[in-house]
Amino acid sequence: MIIRQLTTELSVADQLTVDDLEAVKEAGFNAVICNRPDEEGEPHADADSMAQKANALGLEFRYLPVNGANMTDTDVAQHAALLSEVPRPVLTYCRSGARCAKLWALSEAGKQDVNTLIETVDKTGLTVVDIAHRLS
Repeated sequence: MIIRQLTTELSVADQLTVDDLEAVKEAGFNAVICNRPDEEGEPHADADSMAQKANALGLEFRYLPVNGANMTDTDVAQHAALLSEVPRPVLTYCRSGARCAKLWALSEAGKQDVNTLIETVDKTGLTVVDIAHRLS
Protein backbone atom coordinates (compact mmCIF):
# COMPACT_ATOMS: atom_id res chain seq x y z
CA MET A 1 0.00 0.00 0.00
CA ILE A 2 1.42 3.33 -1.11
CA ILE A 3 -0.44 6.37 0.22
CA ARG A 4 0.09 9.69 -1.56
CA GLN A 5 -1.22 12.89 0.02
CA LEU A 6 -2.91 15.39 -2.31
CA THR A 7 -4.32 17.71 0.37
CA THR A 8 -4.51 17.69 4.15
CA GLU A 9 -7.90 15.99 3.82
CA LEU A 10 -7.42 13.74 0.80
CA SER A 11 -4.92 11.04 -0.13
CA VAL A 12 -4.85 8.44 -2.88
CA ALA A 13 -3.49 4.90 -2.81
CA ASP A 14 -2.90 1.90 -4.97
CA GLN A 15 -4.97 -1.26 -4.54
CA LEU A 16 -5.74 -1.92 -0.88
CA THR A 17 -6.28 -5.28 0.71
CA VAL A 18 -8.73 -6.05 3.49
CA ASP A 19 -5.76 -6.29 5.86
CA ASP A 20 -4.56 -2.80 4.84
CA LEU A 21 -7.68 -1.23 6.31
CA GLU A 22 -6.39 -1.49 9.88
CA ALA A 23 -3.33 0.58 8.91
CA VAL A 24 -5.60 3.03 7.09
CA LYS A 25 -7.63 3.49 10.27
CA GLU A 26 -4.46 3.83 12.38
CA ALA A 27 -3.17 6.48 9.94
CA GLY A 28 -6.16 8.61 10.90
CA PHE A 29 -8.44 8.25 7.91
CA ASN A 30 -12.18 8.36 8.51
CA ALA A 31 -13.42 7.29 5.08
CA VAL A 32 -12.31 5.16 2.14
CA ILE A 33 -13.55 5.44 -1.45
CA CYS A 34 -12.85 2.65 -3.93
CA ASN A 35 -12.72 3.75 -7.58
CA ARG A 36 -11.66 0.39 -8.98
CA PRO A 37 -14.37 -1.79 -10.54
CA ASP A 38 -14.60 -5.23 -8.94
CA GLU A 39 -14.28 -6.94 -12.32
CA GLU A 40 -11.18 -5.02 -13.42
CA GLY A 41 -7.93 -6.90 -14.04
CA GLU A 42 -6.22 -9.33 -11.73
CA PRO A 43 -7.99 -10.62 -8.65
CA HIS A 44 -8.30 -8.12 -5.81
CA ALA A 45 -10.53 -7.59 -2.80
CA ASP A 46 -14.06 -6.78 -3.91
CA ALA A 47 -15.93 -3.74 -2.66
CA ASP A 48 -18.31 -5.77 -0.48
CA SER A 49 -15.42 -7.40 1.41
CA MET A 50 -13.69 -4.05 1.80
CA ALA A 51 -16.88 -2.34 2.99
CA GLN A 52 -17.56 -5.03 5.57
CA LYS A 53 -14.07 -4.73 7.09
CA ALA A 54 -14.03 -0.92 6.85
CA ASN A 55 -17.37 -0.64 8.62
CA ALA A 56 -16.22 -3.03 11.35
CA LEU A 57 -13.28 -0.69 11.94
CA GLY A 58 -15.48 2.40 12.04
CA LEU A 59 -14.43 3.64 8.61
CA GLU A 60 -17.02 4.92 6.18
CA PHE A 61 -16.67 3.08 2.86
CA ARG A 62 -18.02 4.12 -0.53
CA TYR A 63 -17.74 2.36 -3.89
CA LEU A 64 -17.64 4.38 -7.10
CA PRO A 65 -16.25 2.16 -9.87
CA VAL A 66 -14.67 4.23 -12.64
CA ASN A 67 -13.20 3.03 -15.92
CA GLY A 68 -9.80 4.73 -15.95
CA ALA A 69 -9.61 4.64 -19.75
CA ASN A 70 -13.01 6.31 -20.13
CA MET A 71 -13.46 8.73 -17.24
CA THR A 72 -16.64 10.73 -17.78
CA ASP A 73 -17.87 14.06 -16.45
CA THR A 74 -20.53 12.09 -14.59
CA ASP A 75 -17.79 10.05 -12.87
CA VAL A 76 -16.08 13.28 -11.83
CA ALA A 77 -19.30 14.82 -10.52
CA GLN A 78 -20.17 11.68 -8.55
CA HIS A 79 -16.66 11.57 -7.08
CA ALA A 80 -16.86 15.23 -6.05
CA ALA A 81 -20.24 14.57 -4.43
CA LEU A 82 -18.85 11.62 -2.47
CA LEU A 83 -15.89 13.69 -1.29
CA SER A 84 -18.29 16.31 0.04
CA GLU A 85 -20.36 13.69 1.91
CA VAL A 86 -17.78 11.53 3.68
CA PRO A 87 -15.92 12.44 6.87
CA ARG A 88 -12.38 13.69 6.44
CA PRO A 89 -9.62 12.80 6.04
CA VAL A 90 -10.46 10.42 3.21
CA LEU A 91 -8.40 7.87 1.31
CA THR A 92 -9.39 7.01 -2.26
CA TYR A 93 -7.89 4.02 -4.03
CA CYS A 94 -7.76 2.22 -7.37
CA ARG A 95 -5.18 -0.01 -9.05
CA SER A 96 -2.31 2.50 -8.87
CA GLY A 97 -3.77 5.69 -7.40
CA ALA A 98 -3.58 7.51 -10.75
CA ARG A 99 -7.30 7.26 -11.53
CA CYS A 100 -8.15 8.70 -8.10
CA ALA A 101 -5.69 11.57 -8.58
CA LYS A 102 -7.25 12.35 -11.96
CA LEU A 103 -10.76 12.28 -10.51
CA TRP A 104 -9.69 14.73 -7.82
CA ALA A 105 -7.91 17.04 -10.27
CA LEU A 106 -10.90 17.07 -12.60
CA SER A 107 -13.23 17.78 -9.68
CA GLU A 108 -11.03 20.77 -8.77
CA ALA A 109 -10.86 22.12 -12.35
CA GLY A 110 -12.14 25.67 -12.38
CA LYS A 111 -11.54 26.01 -8.63
CA GLN A 112 -7.75 25.81 -8.75
CA ASP A 113 -5.17 26.90 -11.29
CA VAL A 114 -4.32 24.20 -13.85
CA ASN A 115 -0.59 24.38 -13.11
CA THR A 116 -1.26 24.07 -9.38
CA LEU A 117 -3.33 20.94 -9.96
CA ILE A 118 -0.64 19.40 -12.17
CA GLU A 119 2.13 20.26 -9.68
CA THR A 120 0.15 18.92 -6.71
CA VAL A 121 -0.31 15.56 -8.39
CA ASP A 122 3.25 15.52 -9.79
CA LYS A 123 4.64 15.86 -6.25
CA THR A 124 3.06 12.51 -5.39
CA GLY A 125 4.84 10.70 -8.23
CA LEU A 126 1.62 10.44 -10.24
CA THR A 127 0.62 12.61 -13.20
CA VAL A 128 -2.39 14.29 -14.74
CA VAL A 129 -0.55 15.77 -17.72
CA ASP A 130 -2.47 13.47 -20.06
CA ILE A 131 -5.76 15.11 -19.00
CA ALA A 132 -4.44 18.69 -18.72
CA HIS A 133 -6.73 19.77 -21.56
CA ARG A 134 -9.72 18.83 -19.38
CA LEU A 135 -8.44 20.82 -16.40
CA SER A 136 -8.80 24.25 -18.00
